Parts: sequence; C-alpha cells; structure tokens
Amino acid sequence: MEKVLVLLLIALSVACAAPDPRGILISLDEGELCMNSAQCKSKCCHRTSGVSLARCAPKASENSECSVKTLYGVYYKCPCERGLTCEADKTIVGAITNTNFGLCLDAGRSKQ
Repeated sequence: MEKVLVLLLIALSVACAAPDPRGILISLDEGELCMNSAQCKSKCCHRTSGVSLARCAPKASENSECSVKTLYGVYYKCPCERGLTCEADKTIVGAITNTNFGLCLDAGRSKQ
C-alpha cells in the first residue's frame, strides 16, 4: 500500500510540473501586456497612444485599418492577416513617425 501511495505522489508531482504551453515572455495571448510583437502569438503588439500600455492584439482583417512593418516592434494599427496587403504610405518618413496607416485589401481582388 505504501508503494502505491509513493508512486501516486510521484505521478502527481510529475503531472503538476509539466510546462504550460503559454509562455511568460513569448507566445502571449491576445490582451496580455507585451513590449514587442515577437512576444505575441498573433505577432502584433498594439497600443492606442504613445503613453498607453501595449497589449497583444489580433491582426487586422479585410477593410480594417493597418500599419506596414514597424521599426519599433509595437503598432498603433496591427498589420494585415495572411493573404491581405496593407495599402499605406511606405516611405521612411511614415515609418519613423509611425503614421504609415492604410487599409487591408485582398491582393487578388485589388488587381481585378
């Protein structure tokens, strides 16, 4: 009986020690605080203003506001979902001032 109890306690301790698939610094879910887009599962660390806290957010859907790739790793508008392109100001001035916002459009539809 003692051996069974010891084996049960060992099995329980191993099960509790299994790592959580959600990370502390990477693989963050939507709504969690972040410092860079690389930390988020969605690859978008979003803030609403220059003094707000950044949080992981979903990528922009079709006809939503978007940003092209940022130099800083934090977005005011998230980049587009896969298969969409952000039609925006792609100049270096827009990238530096973080004003390169546009709309997510389906690349296949916009050519037609």
